[in-house]
Amino acid sequence: MIDSRYAWWRLAAAVALSTIGGVGLWSIVVALPAVQAEFGTARSDASLPYTLTTLGFAVGGVIMGRLADRLGVMWVVVIGAVALAAGYLLAARSSSILEFALIQGGLIGLLGACATFGPLVADTSLWFRERRGFAVSLAASGNYFAGAFWPPLVQHGIATIGWRETYSLIGLTCLVLMLPLALVLRPRPPLQAAPTPAAAALAARGGLGLSPNGLLGLIVLAGLSCCIAMSMPQVHIVAYCVDLGYGAARGAEMLSIMLATGVVSRLLFGMVMDRIGSVATMLLSATLQAVALALFLPFDGLVSLYAISAAFGLFQGGIVSAYAVIVRENSPPDQVGLRVGIALASTLVGMAVGGWMCGAIFDATGSYRMAIINGIAWNGVTIAIGAWLLLRRQRRQRLAFA
Repeated sequence: MIDSRYAWWRLAAAVALSTIGGVGLWSIVVALPAVQAEFGTARSDASLPYTLTTLGFAVGGVIMGRLADRLGVMWVVVIGAVALAAGYLLAARSSSILEFALIQGGLIGLLGACATFGPLVADTSLWFRERRGFAVSLAASGNYFAGAFWPPLVQHGIATIGWRETYSLIGLTCLVLMLPLALVLRPRPPLQAAPTPAAAALAARGGLGLSPNGLLGLIVLAGLSCCIAMSMPQVHIVAYCVDLGYGAARGAEMLSIMLATGVVSRLLFGMVMDRIGSVATMLLSATLQAVALALFLPFDGLVSLYAISAAFGLFQGGIVSAYAVIVRENSPPDQVGLRVGIALASTLVGMAVGGWMCGAIFDATGSYRMAIINGIAWNGVTIAIGAWLLLRRQRRQRLAFA
C-alpha cells in the first residue's frame, strides 16, 4: 500500500479536503467589513473572530492530530465537516459580534478547519516513502489552494446575496463535498498498525539520535522563530505599501504573488526534499528566507518590492513541509498525528506573535526597518537549529559508516 496508486488517490482526496476545509481561515477575512458594518463595531472588535479562529485552528490541530492517531483520519475529517457545517449555519444566524466570534473560534476554527490541515499532512506522511517530501508538500499546499480559491467566491457571494446567505451556502457545501471524500481515507495507514516495541524504539530515535520530545521541542522553537520572521511581509506588506505611498491595492497584489509563488515553492522544495533530505531542506529554505527578508532593507521601489515578494514566496515554502517530514522520520508512527499537529501549531503561533511584534516595533520606531531586522534575527534561530541538526545527522552517519 505504501507508494501505491491508492496512496496517490488518497493524497488527491486530502488536497481536495484541505482546499475545501481551508475556507474556515479565509472566509472571515473577506467577510470582516460586512460583519463589522452590520453589527456596528469597531475594527478591533470586528477582528476578534479572526483572532479566535486562528487560535482555535492552532489548538485544534493538536487535538485532532491525537484523535487521528487513535481513531483514524477519516473520523477526524467527518468531525471537521460536521463542525464546519454547523459553524457556518449558526454563524449566519448570530445576533452579536461576540456570538459570531465564539462560533468562528469554536466550531469553525477549533473543531472544523483544523481537521483538514495538520491531520491530513501527518496521515500523508505515513503513506509514502520514496516520494514522501513531495507528497507531504502537496498535502500542505491545500491551505494555499484554499486561499486562492475561496476569497473571490466568498466576496462574490457577499456582494450578491449577503454574508449570512453566503455563510449558509458555505456550510452546506462543506457537508456535501467533504463527507464523501472522507470515505476515501477509511483504510488505516500500514505503518500505524500496532508497531512492535523494537520498531517503536527505533522510530523514536530516528536518524538524529534525539528523543521524540527533545526533537519536537527544537522543531517547535524553529517553527515559532521562522514564522515570526515570515509574518513581517505576509502580515504587513499592505500597510508597508501604504506607508511608502504605493497604496493598499499594490500591497494586496504583492501578497497574492507571495501566496501564488508559495504554492510553487512548496512543491519544488518537496522534490528537493526527496533528494537531499528533510533537515537539509529546512536549513536551505530558512537560509533563503533570511536572504529574501534582508532584501527589503535596501530596496523599497515598486518594481523591487514585486520582485522581492515573488522571491520571498519562492524561498520560504519548504520550511513547514520539512518540519512535518522531520517529525515523521523521528517519531513512533502511532504518535505522528499529535506531534505533527504540535509542530504545525507552532508556526501558526509564530505568525500571530510575529504579526503583533512587527506592529509594536513599528509603533515604537515609526518604520518597518527594525521589524525587518527583528525578523532576520529570529530567522537566525531557525538556521542555527537546522545547521545543528544537519551536522548531528552527518556525524552520526560517519560514525555508523566507520
